[in-house]
Amino acid sequence: MGPDFKTPAPPSVSAYVAHPPSATAAVPAIPGGAAQRFAGDTDLPGDWWTLFHSQALNDLIAQALKANPDLKAAQAALRQAHETMLAQRGAFFPSLSAGFSATRTRQSGDLAPTPANNASQFSLFTPQLSISYAPDVFGLTRRTVEGARAQEQASRFQMLAADLTLTTNVANAAIQDAAINAQIDATRQIVEIETRMIEVLRLQVSKGYAGGLDLAAQESQLAQARAALPPLLKQSAQQHDLIAVLTGRFPVETPQTRFTLESLTLPADLPLSLPSTLVTQRPDVRQAEANLHAASAQIGIAEANRLPNFLLTGDAGSSALAISRVFHSGTGFWDLGAAITAPLFQGGALLHQERAAKAAYQQSAEQYRGAVLTAVQNVADTLAAIEQDAEGLKAAAAAADAARTTLDLSERQYRAGYAGYLSLLSAQQGYQQTRIALVQAQAARFSDTVALYQALGGGWWRRPELAGADLAKDVHAN
Repeated sequence: MGPDFKTPAPPSVSAYVAHPPSATAAVPAIPGGAAQRFAGDTDLPGDWWTLFHSQALNDLIAQALKANPDLKAAQAALRQAHETMLAQRGAFFPSLSAGFSATRTRQSGDLAPTPANNASQFSLFTPQLSISYAPDVFGLTRRTVEGARAQEQASRFQMLAADLTLTTNVANAAIQDAAINAQIDATRQIVEIETRMIEVLRLQVSKGYAGGLDLAAQESQLAQARAALPPLLKQSAQQHDLIAVLTGRFPVETPQTRFTLESLTLPADLPLSLPSTLVTQRPDVRQAEANLHAASAQIGIAEANRLPNFLLTGDAGSSALAISRVFHSGTGFWDLGAAITAPLFQGGALLHQERAAKAAYQQSAEQYRGAVLTAVQNVADTLAAIEQDAEGLKAAAAAADAARTTLDLSERQYRAGYAGYLSLLSAQQGYQQTRIALVQAQAARFSDTVALYQALGGGWWRRPELAGADLAKDVHAN
């Protein structure tokens, strides 16, 4: 009973954006400034994080995959779903049970004695085997097992999604840690520059070459630069705590690895699967498909519950007044039986349960469609981010170079007496902003690359410990 599940058709579109980029802009001599090229419909590596060529990052992700509690919980949930499916398969086979009873009885003398020897007080020993079997006439058991198997697949893809989320979170945490460290270093350098300028300005004030207003303005500028440090240090501490928790450790056990943007290499060749392949790779889409399959099986279960159920039973055993006579001839008994049960009136409950199952299937179908649309959107958004952030890094690098040149010239002119102090303050402010913006643009390129690998499914089918034969086969068949 019920519909036979069919895998939904893949998306009809062949591209993510109207004008897919072929390569990004390059910014030479800048970490994260390499040009990136998109290779259409290429497979993803299973250990994509190794493309950043950071042994510290590799070690961190290996530790997270080994000890992260969320991932371990998802793996346990998969084992539970698998055992539940196997338990449901037991309904295909007959149920056999054995029993033994021993009783001591005394009957009233006014009643006819039960034993053949007319004793009113006796012991009775009864070993017995019972067998029962429910033929799966209308497919109730088959649909139940089918639904359990689909739920197992949903748990498997939920575990794969947890694995992918974990690896990307660790990679992004390392990138953000490197970016924050770079911002801290840049801010401290700015503090040093402005501290030296105050020393020069105080000397000029003492000689009457500058006024107290200029000194107060410079001290205010220095105070602002120093005020920017505590928030960055707070973010750094929180990032270290996050890395510790992701790797299954307490914050006090945070690894002492210090990431820098210079220690990371931006992958030059980026894979780009087709949308039709994407739906076989994304764990969240495959999980939605498994949920749709389970909902389809529930329709068959609801329909089969409205039809008759059959049960075959049998018993065989022996009853004797002495345990030594249990297996003697004449003490045995057996019976065979067949029963059929058909629902006649349930107040419309079974009908409405069937309608509810069909509505749940429609809900799961829309959720699957939404998962596909979200997956395609994620890739499209990431492609746009990679392309535009490359341009943003190029502009940020040019702005930082210009600000550095402006600051150098302003300092020379000020010391030589050819420029006013307000122009120097303006140059310092501009340089501070461009240094921070440059670091943020560098980190964005690394993070966007991680996001692309995540959006494309993470290459789990290339990792033997994750890709079961059936799952990897499904991916490569498409």
